[in-house]
Amino acid sequence: MAASSLALDQSRPRARRTPLEVALSVVKHAVLLAFGLTFLLPFWWMVATSLKPDQAMFHIPPLLVPWQDPDTWNELVFSNYPRAFTFTRPPFTVFIWNTIVIAALSVGGALFSNPLAAYGLSRVRWPGRGLLFGVTLSTLFLPVFVTLIPLFLIYRRLGWIGTPLPLIVPTYFGNPLFIFLLRQFFMTIPQELSEAARIDGASELRIYWNVILPLAKPALATIALFEFLQAWRDFFGPLLFLIRKETYTISLGLNFYRFEYETAWGLMMAMSVCVTLPIIILFFFVQRTFIQGITLTGIKG
Repeated sequence: MAASSLALDQSRPRARRTPLEVALSVVKHAVLLAFGLTFLLPFWWMVATSLKPDQAMFHIPPLLVPWQDPDTWNELVFSNYPRAFTFTRPPFTVFIWNTIVIAALSVGGALFSNPLAAYGLSRVRWPGRGLLFGVTLSTLFLPVFVTLIPLFLIYRRLGWIGTPLPLIVPTYFGNPLFIFLLRQFFMTIPQELSEAARIDGASELRIYWNVILPLAKPALATIALFEFLQAWRDFFGPLLFLIRKETYTISLGLNFYRFEYETAWGLMMAMSVCVTLPIIILFFFVQRTFIQGITLTGIKG
C-alpha cells in the first residue's frame, strides 16, 4: 500500500512556478552569489598574490588575476610554494607540526571536559545546578584581558612559560560556551532513555558513555571543530606564552616572512594559502554534521 502511494505521488506532475516566483528565485540566487563572491574575494586575492612576481605585487591598478598585466602574465611564480616551507629558520614545517600537536591535544581536552560538565548540568538533578550553570555562563562576559595577568603569573610560577602547556591544559577544565551548547543538546535527548538505563542497573557514568555520547555526535563534532579552529589560528596565546622559535605556531611563524625594511609577500601569501586550505577542506567534510549540531543545540531550554 505504501509503495503504491509513493508511486502515485511520484507520478503526479509538479506544480509549475509562476513567472514572478521564477524572477524572485533568480534575484535571490543572484544576491547570494554576490555575497558569496564578496567573502571569496580575500581568499582569491591571497592566492593571486602568492603567484605574482615582485614587480606586479603593488601594481596600480591592483591586479585581480596574476596574468592581467601583459608584461608579467607569463611569470607566474609557482616556486613560492616550495620556497615558503624552507625559507624560515626553523623550517615552517616545524611551526605546522607544533600547531597540529597543540590543536589535537586541545580538541581532546575539549571533548573530555565539556561533555562531562554539560551532562552534570543537564541530566543529573542536584541542588544548586541552575545557579552553577548561571555562574558558568556569566564567565562568558568576562574579558580575557581581565584574567591575563593573573594567569600569566600562575603559569610562570608553575614553570610553564615557554612551553605549550598554557595553550593546552586549560582546555581540560571546560569552556563555558561549549558547556552551554552541549547542555542544550543533552536536554533534547528524552529522559526516558536514562530512566530505562537506571532501571537496568546502569550507573551515571555508564549512561553517559553508552547512551548520551553516541547520540551527541553532531554536537561533539561541532565543539571539536570550534576548538580546532581556535587552536589553529590562535595568535595572542602563542605570542604571550611561547618564547623559543622552535615552539612557535603557524600564526607566529608567518611573521618570519617580514623583515625590518621589506616583506616577502609572495612567500607569506603562499604559506597562508597552504595553512588555510586544510580548514576549508575540513569544513566541507563536516559541514552537514556541524550545521546539525548548531541547529539542535537551541531546541530546548
